[in-house]
Amino acid sequence: MATSFDPASTAASLATAYTQAAQAQLTAQTQRAQAQSTGLTKLQSALQAFDSAVSTLSGKKTMVQHAATFANTSVGTATTSAKAQPGSYPLFVEQVATAHQVVFTDLPAVPVPVTGTLSITQGGVAAFDVNFATADLDNNGTLSQAEMARAINSAADNKGKVTASVMTVGSATQLVLSSAATGASGAIGIDASTISDAALKAKLGAGTTLVEAKDAIVWLGAKDTGVKLQQASNTFTAIEGVSMTFTQAMAAGSAPTTLTVAGDSAGTATNVQNFVDAFNTLKSTLDTLTSAGSVSDGVAAGTFASDASIRALRTRLNDMVRQQVGGVRLADFGVAADRNGKLTLDKTKLQTKLDAAPDSLNTLFGSASSTASSGLLGAMDKYMDVWLNSVDGQIKRRQESVQSVQKAATERQTRLDNQYDNAYQRYLKQFTVLQNLQAQMAETSSMFDAMSVSA
Repeated sequence: MATSFDPASTAASLATAYTQAAQAQLTAQTQRAQAQSTGLTKLQSALQAFDSAVSTLSGKKTMVQHAATFANTSVGTATTSAKAQPGSYPLFVEQVATAHQVVFTDLPAVPVPVTGTLSITQGGVAAFDVNFATADLDNNGTLSQAEMARAINSAADNKGKVTASVMTVGSATQLVLSSAATGASGAIGIDASTISDAALKAKLGAGTTLVEAKDAIVWLGAKDTGVKLQQASNTFTAIEGVSMTFTQAMAAGSAPTTLTVAGDSAGTATNVQNFVDAFNTLKSTLDTLTSAGSVSDGVAAGTFASDASIRALRTRLNDMVRQQVGGVRLADFGVAADRNGKLTLDKTKLQTKLDAAPDSLNTLFGSASSTASSGLLGAMDKYMDVWLNSVDGQIKRRQESVQSVQKAATERQTRLDNQYDNAYQRYLKQFTVLQNLQAQMAETSSMFDAMSVSA
């Protein structure tokens, strides 16, 4: 009689059956916890992205943008900040600020050592000293112009104030010093009086100016009769909320150019559209996470389909974009929600409302500043903190809860694995004994059969 079963596979089957119900329950619990963990990560990312968009808009200080343009665009460019106000300003650019450049030609190759220091000033004020004593880096016994340039650039107190470079024109090598600062205060001065080599001293004392150190001079109004503005930099901020950077002087006798500061409808519409896009992106994620799904269509329900808190979050945000602030709503500015809650922007309606009440958009959106929270942005920022606060926010609490469930599930899985192993070993031992008995019985039966045949 042959053996009719395998102890190992039989023990495995019985041990599986012994733990199957508990394992199925634990697997379902683990999968739910993992789904919630993944869902919370998606929710957190979506809320953080929206909160970042709110902060960015708040950081602009105004939703209503202004643009500044020159009638003569060749003179420079202008940008605006939140404090800019509409206006028109006549400006004449007499000269732009320049950085001083000095060239030294035919500098001799000087035998080392060279003692003394080269003192460099800017605007008549001591800037730094250069020591050529250890400048012969290739140790060929001669101080070259390239080695002089390296010594100047690496001088301890230079720190980028003056840049030295070497240029070769034809067969002539020239040392050029360039000031990092524009304006008269950046003018380079050279004192080589203590340099030991007479020829080098003489050449360093006979530099030629390539570019003069000039301040920028701009007139608010006509040249000589308007208000004179003079400074070392080409960027002026004399007009509140406007930064003007001049790049070219105007021809003598020409009429002033006009700087016009006016509302930037495209920039304002972009700000509102950025809010609309950020809200719709967040809403899409919330809709997916709370979707009821469809059995008939084979669409699974969202991770938080039955989660009242997440659904309340979605409802609260939908209510916020419909709220009134300062007597106006988003709908007044052309921001409307369709039947699914998705926002769209009508730019024509936005501009019409801005023309009628230019300050009302800023009143509606307000600020997410922690010290002066107001309007729609302030309310949404506060509500985001309820969920995103790293100490006691809803996301943090839920993540900790899920992690506790996952930890408990891991511990329970370990115990269940031990139960399976114990059951398996018990069944294996029992069926191995049974298999041995069966084998012995088979041998006995074969012996009796043989005896019967011989008889």
